[in-house]
Amino acid sequence: MKKILFIASLLVMLGCSFPVRLTLGTPTATPTLEPTPVPTQTPHATPQPGTDQNPLILAPAPSPRPSEAVIAAGDTIAAFLESRTGYRIVTTIPASEIVLVDALARGNAHIASLSPYGFVLARENNSATVLLARVREGQTFYGAQIIVNRSKDFTSYFDEARNENIGEPERALQQFREKKPCWSDDVSPSGYVVPLGLLNQAQVQVRSGAFLEGQPNVVRAVYADDICDFGATFIDARTSPILEADYPDVLDRVIVVWRIPPIIPYENISMATSLPVEMRRVIQRALIDLMLTPEGKAAMQTVYGFDEVTPVEDAAYAEFIELVQSSGLDLTDLIK
Repeated sequence: MKKILFIASLLVMLGCSFPVRLTLGTPTATPTLEPTPVPTQTPHATPQPGTDQNPLILAPAPSPRPSEAVIAAGDTIAAFLESRTGYRIVTTIPASEIVLVDALARGNAHIASLSPYGFVLARENNSATVLLARVREGQTFYGAQIIVNRSKDFTSYFDEARNENIGEPERALQQFREKKPCWSDDVSPSGYVVPLGLLNQAQVQVRSGAFLEGQPNVVRAVYADDICDFGATFIDARTSPILEADYPDVLDRVIVVWRIPPIIPYENISMATSLPVEMRRVIQRALIDLMLTPEGKAAMQTVYGFDEVTPVEDAAYAEFIELVQSSGLDLTDLIK
């Protein structure tokens, strides 16, 4: 008995000094907790564009304060397009063209009119594709020209009789290196932006130019030969009626050195590239039919200022886009 008590006491003493692990019987496995499965929600499919749940958005001309006439005409256009296409269409008027281009990129506008620079900006992020081009005085595109005073020491590379350039543009344009230009204004495609892009493509650095606020003024300055070495205008600003009386010999005294062919567009009607491609022809056809009705043509004139349109493809704008980008100017500054 004493021996048993001694052993028990010894075990108590050892337990106070060292950890002792006693396993009684078969070890019980610790259960593993499995995560409770969370039911996944099936994402809702985006409704098809042109439905009541996802209507197409027609954007009339940007304006922070649109008139009642513009709002009503926009609704007329939307109603006609609905009747011809079967698509649900609503109108939203953007505050500015910058806002409009952003809306096209975000899917918040689907059919809209874009200025030439607005279309370039929209093409840079591939948010718009052209449907119809505006026609003015029978033309969809127009050209530009670089003009000089005949008495200046420049060589013309344009054949007036054949109405075509002769020689290479690089050689013709090198004459203007470090020369002073007369520009029309700081957003004019033909009187500044496109000719500047052409000069930049030829790596011709010119001096700081004079902006004369009007292409007839550029012709006058080149005629007088007292402000600049050369000028840029549309084809053919020399024949402007306001110049005839005071400058009867203008065509002889002011000559063309180089012409840029008709690649400068007017405004257009574009569609968001986010829409299915099969919608393109449907909407394009409906817009053409709209212009064939007196009410539709009047509405287009009120909303966009268009009297005539014609189908056109994006490729027709390629050279214009390239020259605008070559100008190095900020597109957001050109859009007004």
